[in-house]
Amino acid sequence: MKLKNNIFKIFIFIILGVLVGCGQTKEKRFSQERFLFGTYIQMIVYSENESKANDAMEKAFKEIERIDNKYNSKNENSIIYKLNKSKNKEIDLDEEGIYIFKEIEKMYKVTDGVYDITIGPLLDLWGFGTEERTEVPTLNELKEVMKKIDFSKVEIRSNKFIINGEEKIDTGSFLKGYALEKAKQVLITNNIKSGFISSVSSIVTIGTKSDGTPWRVGVQDPKNPENRLGVVEIQNRAMGVSGDYQTYIEIKGKKYHHIMNKFTGYPIEDKKMVVVICDSGFMADIYSTSFFGMSDDKILEFCEKNNVEVLIVKKDDSLLKTKNFKI
Repeated sequence: MKLKNNIFKIFIFIILGVLVGCGQTKEKRFSQERFLFGTYIQMIVYSENESKANDAMEKAFKEIERIDNKYNSKNENSIIYKLNKSKNKEIDLDEEGIYIFKEIEKMYKVTDGVYDITIGPLLDLWGFGTEERTEVPTLNELKEVMKKIDFSKVEIRSNKFIINGEEKIDTGSFLKGYALEKAKQVLITNNIKSGFISSVSSIVTIGTKSDGTPWRVGVQDPKNPENRLGVVEIQNRAMGVSGDYQTYIEIKGKKYHHIMNKFTGYPIEDKKMVVVICDSGFMADIYSTSFFGMSDDKILEFCEKNNVEVLIVKKDDSLLKTKNFKI
């Protein structure tokens, strides 16, 4: 079995797809990048002052690190890692933690349980953790693991976060988007009026480019990720992307991607990619994962009610999108 993650390739592609320019303004373009959350994160800001621009980006990266250290289920220092390893399965949450997991709880209910952050044991069984597999999981293995996937056993009572079972929390589907959204707020607080943060599958923007034109992002073709399906223009909004080509394993020459159907135990097969544009990087991450497992009708209905733009590449490479999604 081979585990493949196209992080670096995708990162380069998306960043090259961002067409920037400063026109005749006095502001200059500054950028930094760091390796956090297991991927490259790049910030681009426009400012008249290099020192202030770099100071703002430094503070924004520190905010991303703070969230990684506090909540990332794969970070041994985080409260979620400790929750997953503890015997009593209970921790105290502050105001931020309550907000995060209340939003997760809402989406779990909206999707009728499709979006479930206790999916970790299933990912581990397939070999997306540390243990490699040479065979597809058996039905018995899947049945046993699926008994441990149920967000309804998670309870948020006052400031208590309680797991009433063997479930474990996996933050991979939402925390990076949340971290980027918080980093965006740090940049805004530090007087950045034009900015762009990308972590491959999650993008947030502040305003437009300094010349007043929208940020332009290249969207990959899931059939051939080296190619571009098109270009999307964004201003002051966020984008989340989930695709079957991003992270996958190979078992006996067949690819199995990491976006799982918790009811069957197998990767979801009717979609290749979901691209979401909305007001929040946090929600864009949640939506792109959630929509992968939802019916087309329910997705379009939800998007219409919640000012969300979506593009879906189906299994047969046909496209489904909301009217307001321009590519």
